[in-house]
Amino acid sequence: RFLNKLCLLLVILFGPRIKSSLFFFPLPENACNRKRLDLVFIIDSSRSVRPYDFEKVKEFILTILQFLDISPDVTRVGLIQYGSTVKHEFSLKTFRRKHDVERAVKRMMHLATGTMTGLAIQYALNIAFSESEGARPLSQNVPRIIMIVTDGRPQDPVAEVAAKARNSGILIFAIGVGRVDMNTLKSIGSEPHEEHVFLVANFSQIETLTSAFQTKICVPHVCSITEHGYILNADQKTCSTQDLCAVEKHACEQICVNTPGSYVCQCYDGYGLDEDGKKCIIVDLCALDNQGCQHECVSMDDSYYCRCHQGFILNPDRRTCRRPDYCALQTHGCQQECVNTNDSYFCQCRHGFTLNPDKRTCKRINFCALGKHGCEQECVNTEDSFVCRCRSGYTLNHDGKTCRRVDHCAENNHGCEQLCLNTGDSYVCQCSEGFIINEDLKTCTRVDYCALTDPGCEHLCVNSEKSYTCQCFEGYELRDDGKTCKHKDLCKTVDHGCEHICVNNDHSYVCKCHEGFVLQEDGKMCRRCTEGPIDLVFVIDGSKSLGEDNFEVVKEFVSGILASLEISPKAARVGLLQYSSEVRTEFTLRQFSTAKDMKKAVSQMKYMGKGSMTGLALKQMFERSFTEAEGARPFSAEVPRVSIVFTDGRAQDEVSEWASKAKQNGITIYAVGIGKAIEEELLEIASEPPDKHLFYAEDFSTMGEISEKLKKRICEGTTSNPSKDKEQCNCENLITFQNHANAEVKKLTQRYILSE
Repeated sequence: RFLNKLCLLLVILFGPRIKSSLFFFPLPENACNRKRLDLVFIIDSSRSVRPYDFEKVKEFILTILQFLDISPDVTRVGLIQYGSTVKHEFSLKTFRRKHDVERAVKRMMHLATGTMTGLAIQYALNIAFSESEGARPLSQNVPRIIMIVTDGRPQDPVAEVAAKARNSGILIFAIGVGRVDMNTLKSIGSEPHEEHVFLVANFSQIETLTSAFQTKICVPHVCSITEHGYILNADQKTCSTQDLCAVEKHACEQICVNTPGSYVCQCYDGYGLDEDGKKCIIVDLCALDNQGCQHECVSMDDSYYCRCHQGFILNPDRRTCRRPDYCALQTHGCQQECVNTNDSYFCQCRHGFTLNPDKRTCKRINFCALGKHGCEQECVNTEDSFVCRCRSGYTLNHDGKTCRRVDHCAENNHGCEQLCLNTGDSYVCQCSEGFIINEDLKTCTRVDYCALTDPGCEHLCVNSEKSYTCQCFEGYELRDDGKTCKHKDLCKTVDHGCEHICVNNDHSYVCKCHEGFVLQEDGKMCRRCTEGPIDLVFVIDGSKSLGEDNFEVVKEFVSGILASLEISPKAARVGLLQYSSEVRTEFTLRQFSTAKDMKKAVSQMKYMGKGSMTGLALKQMFERSFTEAEGARPFSAEVPRVSIVFTDGRAQDEVSEWASKAKQNGITIYAVGIGKAIEEELLEIASEPPDKHLFYAEDFSTMGEISEKLKKRICEGTTSNPSKDKEQCNCENLITFQNHANAEVKKLTQRYILSE
């Protein structure tokens, strides 16, 4: 009590001079009793931490817990461990008793993956210290502490996210074990580093830090006993003057200035403080940014006015100034240019002109009239000299003075395709007999009889030497009138044998099937696409994020797809895996041979409701589900192998390796993502192209639409000879276009031969 009073007296007497002073108090045995803290442990659980060392870390945490007063109203404790991902073991609101916290620490399992330290700190900043996870509001001034233990270099950036955490008011203790880069630890821990950054040789030595942390964590909250106007710094030891202007309603009209334990009001230039010490009154109007006057501001008793320097006049805005523009008065009489001086003006002429004796008008300088220019035909004045020029039909010789007649056709740049004819001062192009000049007046074209008259040909008009003939597109024939054409309909003239649709081709026909059917090997008969053979394995997400109600929707989704398939040992064989923290085979490809039995097994499937090990499920699908032992047909049978993977969130393991192996071994994967599913993971899982094998929706309301699209894709996958279907004509319009293109090529060929 005496020390508290002494601290208060020092703050009152010396004010800001003790802003950075340190107050040290002897630490009693029960210093952490009733100590309000929000403490989160962040533990490195990477592969480099051996199981024995991981147990040492757990013992260190248990030792720290011994001197903490753990309860919802005093100290709250949370725990995060990290590897390649972050695992939130328990939050600040999970446990109310120390015994429960200790039991949770002892049960913590080693992750043994990567070292994503930055990701763990980001998780603590955004989630672990959120009020929804049990952190108390900042307004309650409960210290927030991170104690992070790591043994290696992070695989992601840490400096920026650690700085964000510190700037948010979190105190960070960084503990490095073994060959850890000290600069990395310093970029994580709070300052001063000697108080918050520690490095030990191995995990056995980490226990030596226990007493030091008891001293640092349990230090009394000094500023809680100092005078109003001071706050505790991040080091939990020193105090700073509080900015009362920022936290209190000071009511200053213009400026608030912080003082030790209080504040005062001030005014801008040109104003004085009123008697109430808060409002401001005008003293000098010109002091307020010169009132916008460009040159001078002149104050009066209760007003002001702007004034210009000598030689300037005030503009209409009564603030800015300008020189008098004598030229703008339009009384100067200058013919070409007027130039202002300080107190008058003078006239001048543009280049190539000279001022007349009246000093106002200008005349052009006549260089051709000044002397003997030597031009044979014409002399032309320029701005500052002259040039010689020849009359039309002549060109200037190299001497720049004499002229000669131009032979335009002999210069070989006339561009005439066939004949060139000189005229008086130019030339014209002409064509040989049987040709006419084109619009460019240079090139020639053979006389087009088809274009000169209206031949009345329905399809094609073909020029001959002296006339034209009508022709038809491929697949058509000329009628008796020699102009119109009719279609050669082979589908109507031959016994095509097509079960569904016959489509005419260039010189033949092809058979097509109605939607939902595919052409059989004989090229004539059709079968339902779902009757084809397929080995299909569902990989269903049963994690806790899905929820039991949505799991029932997924079961209906699976049953809907089963209803569209012809289930039998010779047609569709179906298996199903459910995964959570582990993978469970609900039934294999050989287990059921009817859709009824499969639907019953789906309806009785139990929701697992734990983690989300998508990669582990893909591994089992690839290594076991498509083996002949579990009912898959051999590769030699050329039966399509298809897997439908359903997920609603981020996987807790890697998915790319096993997805790639499955796709490389001939398994087509359709990825279905709902809600929080990660697009990058879905792209890694799905086969190429993603627009045909990846389906995503915000919620479960569109599952029916996704189901219909999947049925269509699976139907296409059971087609025995898809390349053959792709080669068939889609419609009669396409055939017509192809025939037209062939005829146009033939027409161009005939024109070329005739032009030769």
